[in-house]
Amino acid sequence: MVLGCSGPVLSETERRFFQDTDPLGFILFARNCVTPDQVRALVRDLRDSVGRADACVLIDQEGGPVARLKPPHWRAAPAAARFAELARPQAGGAERAADAARLNARLIAWELTDLGVTVNCAPVLDVPQPGADPIIGDRAAGDTPALAARLGRAACEGFLDGGVLPVLKHIPGHGRATVDSHLALPVVDASWEDLEEVDFAPFRAMNTMPWAMTAHVVYRAVDDSRPATTSAPVIEKAIRGAIRFDGVLMSDDLSMQALKGGLDRRTDAALAAGCDLVLHCNGDMAEMEAVAAACSRLSEAARARLERAEGMRRPPQPLDREGARARLEELLEGTP
Repeated sequence: MVLGCSGPVLSETERRFFQDTDPLGFILFARNCVTPDQVRALVRDLRDSVGRADACVLIDQEGGPVARLKPPHWRAAPAAARFAELARPQAGGAERAADAARLNARLIAWELTDLGVTVNCAPVLDVPQPGADPIIGDRAAGDTPALAARLGRAACEGFLDGGVLPVLKHIPGHGRATVDSHLALPVVDASWEDLEEVDFAPFRAMNTMPWAMTAHVVYRAVDDSRPATTSAPVIEKAIRGAIRFDGVLMSDDLSMQALKGGLDRRTDAALAAGCDLVLHCNGDMAEMEAVAAACSRLSEAARARLERAEGMRRPPQPLDREGARARLEELLEGTP
C-alpha cells in the first residue's frame, strides 16, 4: 500500500502507525508541501518511520491544475494540453511539442529528486471524447491516441532521465467518463472495438513503462458493474491482456467516491482483482487503519514487477536548469 499523511510534519501517531504497518511508500499532496526544506525533512521522516531509505515517495506533479508543488518555491509547469496545442502544424508540429514535453518533464524531475521524491503520477494518457466530464480536460497528453502516446512517451523519457519513475494514468482509459470519479462512478458503454482503437491505444503503445494507475470507471463491454480498479475481468482482459501492460499496477485513490463500501472492502476488492498496490491519499488515520488491516503481503508477481520497475530508474542526468527553462520557453513561444 501507498499512504498519505495529514500535514507538513509527521505526527507521532502517524510515525508509530507507519512503523507498525510498513507501507511500501508514501504520497505527498499540497497540504504536505510548504517549503523545499520542510518537504525534504518530511520525506526523511517518512522513510525513517519504516526504516527504509529507499522507500518510494510519490507525488502528482502533472503541471497545470494538478500540481502539488506550487510557486513561489516551485515552477508553475504548463498543463499537458499546452504541448498538445504546440503539436498542431501551425503551432510548431509534433516533434517540437515532444521536445518541449520532454524538457518540461526533465525540469519537473529535477525538482522532485531535489526533494527526495522518486515516483511521479504522470503522464495522463486518457484520450478525452465529446461529452466527457472535464476532469481530464487539459491534463490529457493528447486528444488522439497517437498524439497521447507520442507526447506521453516524451514526458516519460524526461522523468526517467531525471531519475524519476513515471506512472501512466488512468489505465485502461478515463477519457469517455461523463462524471468525475472523485465524486461518482463513471460508466462507459463503448464497444470493445472502440475501446481498443482509442482508449487502450496510448497505454498499449507505452506498455513497457514501469508503473500505471487504474481508472475507477466501469467498462460495460468487459464488466457491467465493477470499475477497473476492482474488476478482475478488466485487469485480466484489458490491462494485462489487450494492452499487455506488465508493470506495477496501482489503484487510484481508494477514498474517491466512485468506489463503494468501507475502506477494508475497497482494499480487498482491488487487490483481489489484480492490483499490485492500493493507494490511499487523504491521510485520515481511521481510513488508513482500515486499509492496512485489509492489506496482504506483496505477491511474488508484484514484487517482481517492482524490481523490474526499479531496474528502469536512471541516474539523474546533469541539467542546466536556467538553460533548460529558457529553451522550454522558446519552444512554447506562440502557444496560448
